[in-house]
Amino acid sequence: MPEKDAVQQCHGCEEGNDRVPYSRSPIAHAGILHLENTSSELSGWKKYCQTRGVFVAIVALGLLGLAARPAADPDLWWHLRTGQLTLQNHAVFRMDPYSFTRAGFPWINHEWLSDVFMFGLYRLSGFGGLIVVFALLITGTYLLVFKRCSGGSYPAGIVTIWAALASRPVWGVRPQVLSLFFASLLLLLHDARLRHPRILWCAVPLILLWANLHAGYAMGIAVLILFLMGEALDALTGSASWADVTPRIRTTALVVAASLAVVPFNPYGAKMYSYPISTLRSVSMQSRIAEWFSPNFHDAQYMPLALLMLAVLGGLALSSKRARPGELLLLLAANFAALVSMRHVGVYVVIAAPILSRLLNARFERPPRLLKGAFLINTAILVSFAIFVVMHIRTVVKNQTAAEAEGFPVRAVSFLAAQHPPGPILNDYDWGGYLIWRLYPENRVFIDGRADVYGDVLMKDFGDANSLTDDWRGVLERWRIRTVILKSGSPLITALRTSREWKELYGDSQATVMARGPSITAAEGMNREGREGTRGNSVK
Repeated sequence: MPEKDAVQQCHGCEEGNDRVPYSRSPIAHAGILHLENTSSELSGWKKYCQTRGVFVAIVALGLLGLAARPAADPDLWWHLRTGQLTLQNHAVFRMDPYSFTRAGFPWINHEWLSDVFMFGLYRLSGFGGLIVVFALLITGTYLLVFKRCSGGSYPAGIVTIWAALASRPVWGVRPQVLSLFFASLLLLLHDARLRHPRILWCAVPLILLWANLHAGYAMGIAVLILFLMGEALDALTGSASWADVTPRIRTTALVVAASLAVVPFNPYGAKMYSYPISTLRSVSMQSRIAEWFSPNFHDAQYMPLALLMLAVLGGLALSSKRARPGELLLLLAANFAALVSMRHVGVYVVIAAPILSRLLNARFERPPRLLKGAFLINTAILVSFAIFVVMHIRTVVKNQTAAEAEGFPVRAVSFLAAQHPPGPILNDYDWGGYLIWRLYPENRVFIDGRADVYGDVLMKDFGDANSLTDDWRGVLERWRIRTVILKSGSPLITALRTSREWKELYGDSQATVMARGPSITAAEGMNREGREGTRGNSVK
């Protein structure tokens, strides 16, 4: 067998090719050693440790290690509380129960099933279970990307890890991870359609489940429509014949129609059609929520994304291989979405990575050939890497409490729970979900991460009050705010400290609690910056 064919079978074929061409000179690939095999049969673990399986395992373990991170998303907390109450009440919420600013207003909880799933994990296995399961979902997402990369294992593995690093800023214990996993699975179904023409029909139940987990299902519908447009574009440009693409166009069109038809099978019915559109049209969400901003390429964490985009452009320009017009349409749409909003970076990379892998494969892939004795060395490498990843995950889980205290006002909220200062309470946007988890139903929040519930007007009210812009005093009066819990360095806290009407009840380096009213007196011995394990004084 020619060496080129051997390489392609090593990764491209379903069955794989475990045989390695003979070479007298050793070559190292990602620290893995390969043994020239003169026997006709190898079995079990020994066979696995002398093939691409070792490299695939290390890619998977590397992804798992990258994906494991503390559960610290600001919205995690209201997701957990909502999942708990949904299971307890055997019903979804249709009106907002958590805030005094939007009490009784309609709420389309598009993530209701994700909330139940997340709280179920938490109840069964705590934060450790949430961290591990969501890390596995992220790992699965990028193993599907690896599966879709054509050519040799090594370019595919490198590009997959690169893609993972590019999208890492949007990871976390959050429902968006489920959307990204489903998007990756949908792309795999599309790639498999040539070998299995009917497999794209699996997208219909996928969209049904997706529409109950997250409003990102709309992205899945958009991708299906782009598949349909891409097939037609391939035929129009002569990249494929109409005879070949017509059956695929018919199937894809029917799948799109069926997928749209199943969307209303959720607790909110046909309202889920318009919900994603209204979210995208929200001015406040686009202008005030960081993850809706364009990626900041001055930030080092977005450098892998910038390099990936440049590599894709370079590959398209320089590679002897050419992308189909339909592929380019999907890639350009995803690239535009990623440049507009960080939320769409994950979708871009799962689309772009297999294209880049194919463009790079012909130039950089070489057949792995290595020396005898590789079995023991490969086994040692794999076991050592697995131990390292397990220890890393254990450390992440162990540090969950510290991560919670670093990201959220744990001590300040404990003070509120113990001392019950007067309400209503104005809280920081990023802390609303945490207050819901710790203080509901005794206290309602002013705002939390459900920006779709609060709308542009209330989002502006919070922004004005917190930043001392426009009629910020009017916001406090209009909502009759008597207590605030905000970041200690916020402009509003600084302003209220100069007012005789407002008194500081609690303060540390992270959060400050202030209250107003004739019955409020400042307490002595406030907890100040750097005093760990103490709490602020209460009102007598």
